[in-house]
Amino acid sequence: MRVLYIDTSSSYLYTAIVENNKVISSISEEYGHSLSEVALPKIVSMFKNNNLFPKDIDKIIVVSGPGSFTGIRIGITIAKVYAWSLNIPITTITSLEAMAVSSDNSKIHVPIINARRGYVYAAIFDDEQISLPPQHIKYSELIHQLERLDNYEFISNDEFDFDIITCPYIPNYLKIVNKYKDKNNFNPHSVNPEYLKLTEAEESRL
Repeated sequence: MRVLYIDTSSSYLYTAIVENNKVISSISEEYGHSLSEVALPKIVSMFKNNNLFPKDIDKIIVVSGPGSFTGIRIGITIAKVYAWSLNIPITTITSLEAMAVSSDNSKIHVPIINARRGYVYAAIFDDEQISLPPQHIKYSELIHQLERLDNYEFISNDEFDFDIITCPYIPNYLKIVNKYKDKNNFNPHSVNPEYLKLTEAEESRL
């Protein structure tokens, strides 16, 4: 089975091709505001460098959020068009799930993304069980949720205005794909971003 993984939910392009329990190609690079311009060409280059064609992929796993609103749309659009045009199975995971499953230690995993103004996107994964689903939450409320738990780690590449010690997020493509490659497929047209909060424009309108 050959799986294409795409995550553009941050300023980074995280993408890989995994075949038969082996990562045959991957990209983990920060592109900032140029991500929208380089994401597709970089993915195309992975195929060319490995003498693969788009039709050679058996499944697509794409991160649907949360994270950068613009970044999420980039990956979702690439994955949806790809899956629909070539009739390739597609499924989604959250960026927080990818962060949690990539950790190599046995602590309770708390992936966290800066949502600004005292809010974060976060989840709590306790022994691979989700004890707090991915959500947009006040940091103070997240800390309250963690009071009953011991031996947990925050996972993030973001900077925060509050005092927090985090472990860096380094995607483990093999672990991510192996965990989610058998997840139920979606109709490509039903794959949409999971922002977990309203956009600033929507908030202003309300």
